[in-house]
Amino acid sequence: MLKCLLAPAALLYKEGVTFRHRLFDWGVLKSEKFDIPVVCIGNITVGGTGKTPLAEMIVDYMSQTHRVALLSRGYGRRTKGYREVAATDHYRDVGDEPLQIKRKFPDVCVVVCERRADGIRRIRTEHPEVDLIVMDDGFQHRYVEARINVVVMDYTRPFYKDDFLPCGTLRDKVDSLYRAHYFIVTKCSEAMSPLEQRLWRKELQKVAYQKVYFTRMVPTEALPVTASATAPLREGDEVIAMSGIGNPKVFVAGVRERYKVVDALNFADHHVYSVADIKRMVELLEKHPAARLLTTEKDAVKLRRSRRVPDAVREKLYFQPVKVEFMEGSDDDFLGTLKNDIEGRVHVGDTPMSFDA
Repeated sequence: MLKCLLAPAALLYKEGVTFRHRLFDWGVLKSEKFDIPVVCIGNITVGGTGKTPLAEMIVDYMSQTHRVALLSRGYGRRTKGYREVAATDHYRDVGDEPLQIKRKFPDVCVVVCERRADGIRRIRTEHPEVDLIVMDDGFQHRYVEARINVVVMDYTRPFYKDDFLPCGTLRDKVDSLYRAHYFIVTKCSEAMSPLEQRLWRKELQKVAYQKVYFTRMVPTEALPVTASATAPLREGDEVIAMSGIGNPKVFVAGVRERYKVVDALNFADHHVYSVADIKRMVELLEKHPAARLLTTEKDAVKLRRSRRVPDAVREKLYFQPVKVEFMEGSDDDFLGTLKNDIEGRVHVGDTPMSFDA
């Protein structure tokens, strides 16, 4: 019933997106090319698809041979315009994901700017040593014509079964995927069959050169958010799973594989933790005295320096890092192939073909 009521709004959203794309196609709105390789990591849906772990993987690998800058909008920040991220910044000023990346890669130039083209120009002027820009998000905006578009898809929410906002999670047209060069299907099940992989390939491979990779988000060792933590978190321990991310199901499922989940707190993506939220954490820890709070790396960035968090919470607050793992059946050597494309040793195509009618 609700879906029927929202259908007119979804149709209007779709028409607005379609018209905007036509303005770019007609040349009314301009896409700008730059004299530096730009790799755009994006998606066509809202909510967490796993762009940040993939961006970190690319930044980490490409930094071995290039001077990399990461450019992000800085979603949810209270500042505007161009700003370089420092590891000491508050996440409200630069965004939680850019701050997470800066703290992980302190020698990498991390910039937030809602106007991506302006951000690239400033980076070129102020950091002439940079020879590669990784742009987190921006696939649907089109003001920057990236050399390579890496589109991330969530296995748990197939785009080919989805609807436009607000009925579903689509924020861009499916036929925009023709502009992609790589597809990364994230959060795949360990039990993903060759038949499922073929189905995804059939839906995605509309252009011959496009490559499809299947990945899992693999939890690594849980770490304390602050130095106040009193003991290591071991497999089988009781935890309260807490997250403020777009799609918490995969996070909670991963936590359940290692620990005994006695309770859960789920908040919206990019959630700003309030006094009431902290009070709820205290209450749950009092309810489960043997448990620890286990959250995501992105949430840890927001809670690490918060003065609202009492010692009783800090002592039991941990985060679960994740890494991207490519599955059997994926195309070989994503990072090596991407590096060749960036450096122009493999032709990725100047103008991708459109979808078959």
